[in-house]
Amino acid sequence: MKGDFMNKYIISCCSTADLSREHFEKINVKYICFHYELDGVMYSDDLGQTIPFDEFYQKMADGAETKTSQINAGEFEAYFAPFLEDGYDILHVCLSSGITGVINSASIAKSVLEERYPDRKIYIIDSLGASSGYGLIMDTLARMRDEGKSIDELAHFLENHRLNLQHWFFSTDLTFYIKGGRISKTSGAIGSVLNICPLLNVDSQGKLVPRFKIRGKKKVIHEIVKKMEEFAENGRDYSGRCFISQSACYEDARAVADLIEAEFPKLDGKVLINNIGTTIGSHTGPGTVALFFWGSKRTD
Repeated sequence: MKGDFMNKYIISCCSTADLSREHFEKINVKYICFHYELDGVMYSDDLGQTIPFDEFYQKMADGAETKTSQINAGEFEAYFAPFLEDGYDILHVCLSSGITGVINSASIAKSVLEERYPDRKIYIIDSLGASSGYGLIMDTLARMRDEGKSIDELAHFLENHRLNLQHWFFSTDLTFYIKGGRISKTSGAIGSVLNICPLLNVDSQGKLVPRFKIRGKKKVIHEIVKKMEEFAENGRDYSGRCFISQSACYEDARAVADLIEAEFPKLDGKVLINNIGTTIGSHTGPGTVALFFWGSKRTD
């Protein structure tokens, strides 16, 4: 039965789910790449294959200009069509609509392709998530598929549980949050002087929202772990998976992971540390750590 269901549909997402290429291959999840510009040159957000992540973030730190562009409807149509032609149904999960309008492009492609392939199912669902939180959703869906769940069951689960995926972020470098308008220049200047590390999360509309101003890296590392204690399913008895993503600050991410592995003894495996990809990283810059786990429903 497991193989039968796997042959009926594919699970798909955007590269902004921030898992490694090897991880996507291992769990058999397909992906389509966003685009970004670095000093006026366009690249594919291809999971660090063209430009390694450390090189990308170093260029940002050195003053390189970055821009991002979402996937258009034509690209989605060309990406989806071969799967449909081969007899597969599709469940495609999009980067949060609170961050980008990419779901509109995917939905346009769906409308065109449904006329061409009337016997195929095409689900386009908003993850209301980002980075490896979005990735943890995809990892979970792949496990459900491998357990024999149908595409309809996966779609129903996602619609009902996507807001249970908790996203918490902190940054030790405010430069790109100020540049992108997420933090005002005045607040940013004061914050830099006082060594403020903002703690943010993703709200129920899938938007990144500053929540707390924490003074000092050591304190914010402990504070983000406290948020997991507060919001994780079953608190310190949390038995699900935990993902972290980071932008050129692996040691900070490792410090968070070590605390979590010490304080949550029932975790499903070790904390997985990923890179924040070039699309989301173009807006966060270096110095951001993001923590993801299943927990209470986001309500604001």
